[in-house]
Amino acid sequence: MNKKQPYMNAGAAILFVIFGLLFFVLLYRFYSIQITGEVGGQPLTAKAQQKYSKEGMIQAARGDILDRNGEVVAEDAAAYTLVAILDKKMTTNSKKPKHVKDPNKTAKQLSQIIDMDESEIYRVLSEGIKKKRFQVEFGKAGKDISHQTKKKIEALGIPGITFIRDSKRFYPNGIFASHLVGYKESIVQEDGTNKIVSMGIEKQLDDELTGKNGKINYESDLWGYLLPDGEEKITPAQNGNDIYLTLDKKIQTFLEDAMDQAVKQYKPKKIIAIVADPKTGQILAMGQRPTFHPKTKEGIDKSWHNEAIETSYEPGSTMKIFTLAAAIQENKFDPNETYQSGAYRVTPKDQPIHDHNVSGWGPITYLEGVQRSSNVAFAKIAKEKLGFDKFREYLSKFGFDKPTGIELPGETSGKIQYTYPIEKITTAYGQGTAITAIQQIQAATAIANDGKMLKPHVVEKIVNHDTGKTIKEITPEVVSTPISAATASKVRDILETVVTSPKGTGGRYKIDGYSVAGKTGTANIPGPGGRYLQGPNSYMFSFLGMAPKDNPKLIVYVAVQEPQLKGEETGQGAIPVSAIFNPVMQNSLHYLNIQPSTVTKATVKKLPNLMGQSVEEAVKSLNADGYDTVVLGSGTKITGQLPEAGTAILEGEKVIIQTDGDLTAPDMSGWSLRDVMKIANLAGLKLNSKGKGYVVQQNLKPKAVLRDGDILIVDLKTPEEQWEEAKKGNKEEKGKTEENSEDKVQD
Repeated sequence: MNKKQPYMNAGAAILFVIFGLLFFVLLYRFYSIQITGEVGGQPLTAKAQQKYSKEGMIQAARGDILDRNGEVVAEDAAAYTLVAILDKKMTTNSKKPKHVKDPNKTAKQLSQIIDMDESEIYRVLSEGIKKKRFQVEFGKAGKDISHQTKKKIEALGIPGITFIRDSKRFYPNGIFASHLVGYKESIVQEDGTNKIVSMGIEKQLDDELTGKNGKINYESDLWGYLLPDGEEKITPAQNGNDIYLTLDKKIQTFLEDAMDQAVKQYKPKKIIAIVADPKTGQILAMGQRPTFHPKTKEGIDKSWHNEAIETSYEPGSTMKIFTLAAAIQENKFDPNETYQSGAYRVTPKDQPIHDHNVSGWGPITYLEGVQRSSNVAFAKIAKEKLGFDKFREYLSKFGFDKPTGIELPGETSGKIQYTYPIEKITTAYGQGTAITAIQQIQAATAIANDGKMLKPHVVEKIVNHDTGKTIKEITPEVVSTPISAATASKVRDILETVVTSPKGTGGRYKIDGYSVAGKTGTANIPGPGGRYLQGPNSYMFSFLGMAPKDNPKLIVYVAVQEPQLKGEETGQGAIPVSAIFNPVMQNSLHYLNIQPSTVTKATVKKLPNLMGQSVEEAVKSLNADGYDTVVLGSGTKITGQLPEAGTAILEGEKVIIQTDGDLTAPDMSGWSLRDVMKIANLAGLKLNSKGKGYVVQQNLKPKAVLRDGDILIVDLKTPEEQWEEAKKGNKEEKGKTEENSEDKVQD
């Protein structure tokens, strides 16, 4: 027997015992897990569910922003980020590469579509390959790729080029009430964190616009793929609510175009403009210059603030409207009473205040003082007629000492300087005290709306994006009744004479067919060291007007700061202001179908439906009824008409009918702007008008073929202007200068 045999048997026995124990431990553990369903106190079913259950996010869409007519102003749209896959491991079939195989060829092909140089694309690809990156992007040029551009790139079949889908805010109208609508975006900072930047309605109503993301829970296999028979649990996303603004796209476009023309011609430092409905307080248009493009943010560095809401400034003589209203309400204004114009000393210690022409006009009536915008007249009204305490009460009644509460962020309040007698006097004619443009609009609603002052609104309603159900509707809100209806009517009558009287400062604001009531303003601008800027153009020129005078449908406020006026135009701030006010007011009244005051004196008929009729027969019928018919096109059947069927129009008014043939330009000599607009609307032309009165020149020659999107430019002149030019051979404008001499006077 081998002496080592006993030792080997003993070792085998020990190993047998050890493995036997381990077997029984494992067997015990197995049955224990089966019975309890737990490991380490943790339920195995929950762990398995956690491992094989996946959760995905269903992204909610941000609500749309629309105008009062349902035209989209801002919406979410699909956008894509361009990505290049560089990792060779992504390619499993050499015949169908899934990574960028040829950087040179890729760079050349992409540069033909995206806004990036071929060399720069090649550099990005090469550096990515060198640093062994899985994928690379192409900066700004590769972001916000549209669906159309994506399809173009995909059609090239470039290996390794793919896209990441995202949702991007889209502003289809470009520069369009940009500071009012605003924007919201997430900016990646240097430390990798995201910073949310927003303004305007996008900021103010962010909670309403922002939806709530949904989720989907599903069962997957080991590799994360959805199991065919797996359970799914879906929590739907709640999309953000839609915001309907009070803005009217057409009126806003009138305003944007007029401001663009004024900037091009007069290069002012600033423009603020608002169009409002005095019966509801709704803001139909609001704009400013400088402005910015909401997509590219180009221009945002020049003006971050909504100037109509966030900036207060000395209003100038537009403030006299409300001083006058207070005096009439208190029965302290006698239009026929005379006073000595020129200068007025508030107290023996104060320096005298002067009228804008320094010397005044001698003894004149208070009515003439209003027309000439006499500072002395309003100083005497505030101190001697009303009294400072009573005048201060009206400043509060007209809302000048608190914000309006409009649905926009950052609204500031006016700052009324009312400590010393001289401050109280200057406030009466619009200097020293600072208020906002929106406060002036709110106060003006009391003048236009028979004494009832309405809170301004930019939101009409909030609607559920998915169901279309109205969640909240904004109704007109009377915030004060500072004056009576009788007082408001008297104020409008007097303000009309500011425009119609030869002595008035508002001669440039006459609009054919409509009575305009309003007041000019020329405000000083504070400069360095607290001193006012000096120079004939160093003012904030403005006009606050309403029309038609007897029952105003619109209030328009325009302020232009430091326009570059030269030659005979120097100091005539009414020139650039009226270049905005007049076309905006006139075009908006026409668009809203507000009939001129002459309509009631003429025969009115309703236009029949001409669609599909023979051109020859329709022309005969219309001419027999006394209409001036203009045929647009060379076809034989009518495909369009303006005015529309059922519209009440004047006998002798032009009726434009569109045919199924090529559209050609008519001779528009002698036409009113209203008739020109009919042509522009039917033919899809972009209309620019200069002057007022009737057409004397057009850029599209008669019989020229009209294309959709063509620009139509018409020059208009009044009969008086045409007569003067004919008489003097267009060499002198002395008569015209004398007629509008009031515009040379600052008020």
